[in-house]
Amino acid sequence: MQKYANYIKQIEIDSLWGGKKHILWNLDPKVNILSGINGVGKSTILNKVEKGLSAGGEFPSHMLKGVRLKVEPEDAKWIRYDMIRAQGGDDNMLARLQHKYLDYQVNIGNRIIAELQKGNTEAAQLLSEPKRRFQDIIDDLFEETGKKIIRTENEIRFSQIGETLTPNLLSSGEKQMLAIMLMVLVEDQQPYVLFMDEPEVSLHIEWQKRLIDLILELNPNVQIILTTHSPAVIMNGWLDSVTEVNDITIQ
Repeated sequence: MQKYANYIKQIEIDSLWGGKKHILWNLDPKVNILSGINGVGKSTILNKVEKGLSAGGEFPSHMLKGVRLKVEPEDAKWIRYDMIRAQGGDDNMLARLQHKYLDYQVNIGNRIIAELQKGNTEAAQLLSEPKRRFQDIIDDLFEETGKKIIRTENEIRFSQIGETLTPNLLSSGEKQMLAIMLMVLVEDQQPYVLFMDEPEVSLHIEWQKRLIDLILELNPNVQIILTTHSPAVIMNGWLDSVTEVNDITIQ
């Protein structure tokens, strides 16, 4: 049986930028925000970790040379993760997430049926709650433009003034927020790591302020590791979660 990590405890990189910098970053199980001026290495740190994880196979043997992660539990061999970049909610990503959303609904539906067959109506209702909450969140975010998710369809579709819209017709900010929320939902509240590289690009300031809270509401078991230039992202009580790149750099 594959043993997955609950979260990453530490990121260590031996040679950032040709050996000139050594990175040692101890992480919080929930929210980690990396800050610093342009060119200091924020994106490079996330990219090195993500590139190693994307190679597949058991952790940590497939990590890039010079990149080491400590995880909880320490003997975990696999890490569930997602990565979203600035303006990452493009049409191709949304199409992939649509497929994951369909798979998620089939899985949840089968589990709901199994609970109902056992007479566990309360358990069945709890299983359906995250999808309903996801739909409520998106409807709330898109309220000013009059868009609402059509809840009778299995794929994501929106109604707006009598018309039906597919996700590719949304604005760049709407696509970004939809992609992030879909990523979080389809992990089915399992522990996993969400890397985000400047996710606030194209997001309205009010959405930036709510971003972290909405993610944690949809999946309390996610660990967020993000880079940002936006003060709005930390406005809702996340100042203590900010780490400056210079503070984790050993020359």
